[in-house]
Amino acid sequence: MPDPALLDRLRTTVDAAFDQQTTFLQDLVRFPSLRGREAPLQDWMARQLAQRGYAVDRFSLAEVPDHPKAAPMVDADPAASIQVVAAHRPAQPTGRSLILQGHIDVVPEGPHEMWTHPPYAATIRDGWLYGRGAHDMKAGVAAMVFAMDAIRAAGLEPAADVYLQTVTEEESTGNGALATLARGYRADAALIPEPTGHTITRAQTGTIWFRLKVRGVPVHVMVAQDGSNAIMSAYALIQALYAHTKSLNAAGRDNAWYGGQVQDPIKFNPGIIRGGDWASSTPAWCEVDCRIGLLPGTTPEQAMAGVEAAVKAAAKGDAFLANNPPEITFHGFQTDPYVLEPGSEAEAVLAAAHAAVHGGEMPARLSTAVNDTRYYGLYFAIPGLCYGPKGEMAHGFDERTSLEDLRTCTLTIAAFIADWCGVRARG
Repeated sequence: MPDPALLDRLRTTVDAAFDQQTTFLQDLVRFPSLRGREAPLQDWMARQLAQRGYAVDRFSLAEVPDHPKAAPMVDADPAASIQVVAAHRPAQPTGRSLILQGHIDVVPEGPHEMWTHPPYAATIRDGWLYGRGAHDMKAGVAAMVFAMDAIRAAGLEPAADVYLQTVTEEESTGNGALATLARGYRADAALIPEPTGHTITRAQTGTIWFRLKVRGVPVHVMVAQDGSNAIMSAYALIQALYAHTKSLNAAGRDNAWYGGQVQDPIKFNPGIIRGGDWASSTPAWCEVDCRIGLLPGTTPEQAMAGVEAAVKAAAKGDAFLANNPPEITFHGFQTDPYVLEPGSEAEAVLAAAHAAVHGGEMPARLSTAVNDTRYYGLYFAIPGLCYGPKGEMAHGFDERTSLEDLRTCTLTIAAFIADWCGVRARG
């Protein structure tokens, strides 16, 4: 449990810097750090962290060795995908080391006219900060940076190594987080302040991305019966994949973690569609980019095989597709599910920090999406804690984060760092 006197000191320093932290978050949100366009923000982050006295390592995905769990990237240049690691390394460390990691890549914002406020304006209204990425997860990045600032402002420093990391590719492959581990950054625990609303993520489903490619026979629409419509063929495959997902959820009702807890935890989504060349011609081609989840106990390879079998079965039932089978390309996410097993010391320390700040037990949540903690917990034996502030509308219009919850979360993380790493007077 954090020392009450230290907690009061940290509360004072968090409050004193909160206007500065809010401005910092607004600056983060104003960078349109879409996939492939993150470098300007990462350069800014590297400067911000260097100004704080950290040793900063800026590197691209192309500079690290391949890892068996790296996902195949699509439509992105690894050399342009920049990662930043800022290291606090005390002399003669005595505490437990820690990784604080957050992703700065954001998803596309959609039509700007459908937002109440421009998506990169970082507008503040009624205690909320609006903007693409404000909630997912730039608020968490601001929380981890200013939690460390609060400890320093209190005249202290963590007694162990702490690595502040901002990564890319979280929304598409996870390769950014994996790259930091492949580069050699390890610690006794990792905390990723994704926007969980002050809950600990107990489990996450895995995710598979894939692309369906369907061909057709183009003819003038006046004789459409003589051709084949690739868009409608793709639609039939999508319907088959929805049916496949329904059967997976039925089979998963007895899953040890999700059964009886989350309704239909496996989510399928056809997210991008492209096809055809002319409104009066039956389309000769169609491509659909899709996403499907998988439960703990299922491997990515099994999930991909299930997709292939469902598509193959649907194609056999179609006169054209039976002789012109669709193509499936797996790219992007190929992630294992991850369960943070209860009982780790890192979770106990975080729960104590939460209780000290919030006055109650730290709730747990089951996620039907992914976050980067899986790499730490599954492949490097590092407890991966996912806990962060409150917000709304991730990936949607009018995405926003609660500023008061950001303040509270920053204090909780500062208390966790102090208790986990230990603190001592700054030299």
